[in-house]
Amino acid sequence: MTKILFIHNAAQVITMAGHSDMPAKQEAMSKMNIIEDGAVLVQDNKILAIGKTDEIHEKYQDLLSNATQIDATNKTVTPGLIDPHTHLVHAGTRENEYAMRLKGKSYMEIMNAGGGIHATTRATQQASFDQLYEESKSRLDKFLLHGVTTLEAKSGYGLSLGHELKQLEVAQKLDTHHSMDIVSTFMGAHAVPIEDKNNPEKFVETVIKEMIPEVARQGLATFNDVFCERGVFTPDQSRRILEAGKEYGLIPKIHADEIEPYAGAELAAEVGALSADHLLKASDEGIKQMADRNVIGVLLPGTAFFLMAEFAQARKMIDRGVAVALSTDANPGSSPTLSLPFMMNLGCLKMGMTPEEVLTATTINAAHAIGRAQEIGSLETGKKADITIFDVPNYLTLSYQYGMNHVDTVIKNGVPVVVGKQLT
Repeated sequence: MTKILFIHNAAQVITMAGHSDMPAKQEAMSKMNIIEDGAVLVQDNKILAIGKTDEIHEKYQDLLSNATQIDATNKTVTPGLIDPHTHLVHAGTRENEYAMRLKGKSYMEIMNAGGGIHATTRATQQASFDQLYEESKSRLDKFLLHGVTTLEAKSGYGLSLGHELKQLEVAQKLDTHHSMDIVSTFMGAHAVPIEDKNNPEKFVETVIKEMIPEVARQGLATFNDVFCERGVFTPDQSRRILEAGKEYGLIPKIHADEIEPYAGAELAAEVGALSADHLLKASDEGIKQMADRNVIGVLLPGTAFFLMAEFAQARKMIDRGVAVALSTDANPGSSPTLSLPFMMNLGCLKMGMTPEEVLTATTINAAHAIGRAQEIGSLETGKKADITIFDVPNYLTLSYQYGMNHVDTVIKNGVPVVVGKQLT
């Protein structure tokens, strides 16, 4: 039986229409397409119509008699938010390292002493499949409550074939059974295991010759990512890992120029990566090459905030033609948050972005950063009915009031999964 859902009387409907083929760049990142007194009509799991409330009433009055009604008076309706960079599947927390950093230890010092990624790797390796599933499911529920309807999830806390597969299999099961859509990234090259610390080439060969072929054979990931950073993987090692992934159909992504300038942005352009992420220390030449090669810059302001580091130069990137997306980088070590709306606050307050740009960066550009812009990221006829309704009268309030969760209702595939700020 056909299901009809009618959202009406919205103070603003922000459609983000017009950018499904290419991500928004420069001035286009400020063009959101706003409908006042707006409405969205959903049939089954797809958007049937968008427009003024009275226009939709007049045109579709026969359908509306059987519709589930959502009154969005004084509320703002947007596409479902999209988080294009998370480390969703892991076990454990690292609040002890947070205390160490407050006393002066650096992120890399902690990692080189066996903490950091290695601490989470130990916890993740020791965790059962069911434990990882339940902990990750709890995090997904909180993402939903913050308006996110699709996210990317990386492996990388396994650092051996079996444990990397375990992470990816957990993400696959969550994608099947949770209302959230999950796009998986293989990131076996997240760190060099402690046992290979003195022979990193051995592990690089393991990633290339054992892990990537098996991940691809089982169809467990869409993307292949690498942490290109001094003390982790060199640009040459990163290039080989990303090129190896391409041979097996895995699209390259890269953790680039996070701690120091390391030619990661340039490498992203060279290998044709869909996105380069972090970019706190990206060079002007790297930014230029990313713009020229249409590499999306996925910026992670929560990481800079939590590590008390310099923020990525979003304003420069946008002005120079890089399509920018925003993400939480949700992970237990450098960004223990599940709030994408707070990243919107930081984008404005710490990276020079406008309210319009941060909405673009968390909807249609984020959709492009995970290869899903043809079906999500904007409110357009025929696209998935992934919709977030905020209890604010206009979109400016979302970036003006910081550290607050204004999400009232979340609709995923045409089904309300958050109503009145509560999971259904």
